[in-house]
Order: sequence, then C-alpha cells, then structure tokens
Amino acid sequence: MSFFYEFDEVDTFTTGTVGRPGSRTFYLFVRAGTERLAVKCEKVQTAAVAQYLEKVLVDLPPPEDRPLPGAMDVDPTRFDEVFVLGPIGLGYDRSSDRVLLQLEEMVPGDLEDDAEDGDDDTDDEVDRGHVRLYITRGQAAAFASWANDVVQSGRPECRWCSGPIDPDGHACPRMN
Repeated sequence: MSFFYEFDEVDTFTTGTVGRPGSRTFYLFVRAGTERLAVKCEKVQTAAVAQYLEKVLVDLPPPEDRPLPGAMDVDPTRFDEVFVLGPIGLGYDRSSDRVLLQLEEMVPGDLEDDAEDGDDDTDDEVDRGHVRLYITRGQAAAFASWANDVVQSGRPECRWCSGPIDPDGHACPRMN
C-alpha cells in the first residue's frame, strides 16, 4: 500500500542523519502540525535537493523570513519513516510563491529500470508513495544551507588520495 501526503504549508522541512560518519543514514524530515514524516534517502539525494534549491533561489527575491538554525536540527526518533526515497520532483509555483517538492518512493525495479535502454512504459503501473510539499523561499534557503553543512560533516578526506578517512583509520593507497 502506498502513502500519499500533500502539505500546502509545513512547519519544518529539514535533513538529518542517524549513525556515525561512514555509516550514517540520511533522512528528509517534514513536520506539518501533528504530522511528522521521515523519508530515508542517500547523501547524494540530500546534496542534490540542496543544490537545486540554491539554483532556484538565485532567480528569486531574497527570502524575508528564515527558520532559526536550531529549528533545523530535529530528533529523528519523533518522526515516522514512510518510505525510501526514489524519484524527486522539484519546481516553483509563482502564484503561491512557494517551492514544490515531490518525493516519491523507491520501488523494486527502479535500479534495473535505470540500467535499461529507456523503456519507461511500466512506470505508470507502479504504485508509489508520494509526499508533496510546498515550502517558502526562507525554508528553502535554510534547508539548502543546513543540508550542505550536514553533508560536509561526514568523514574528512585524505589529503593524498581524497578518499574518506574512517574514525578507525585509513589505509591510503598512495602511501606505501
């Protein structure tokens, strides 16, 4: 059974992780009134949403309001995970001056479909979960800034090979 949530206004749209660097699980968190949802995602998906929001905001007037930085850090245990993130749809609605995000559930076969030669006929038959939300320019700017910080707070890079350095050490292939 798939989920469908639509929020014209949200109190919180943020990202966060569970676990330590190197084995973190990323989530997108949505709170609207008493509804609290978590969508499990990949680090690159979080970074891609932030990058898109930054590009959209360049062409718009600066946001008048912005959530306080503390509002971006949430307790993941207070949110219900609804699905694992698959396709992402992003847009801007001029009439409401809101940024639209459509988060769709990853379904079995998504990864195989990407490897095939573009036969998309089965996509219409798939029953995916959806979370559609509209956020303000201020929420979009705060999300982008916070998401970049969260993504960058992972494992540091090795200065010789650019590979991630685990908390337990790093066997650099460039150091013999």
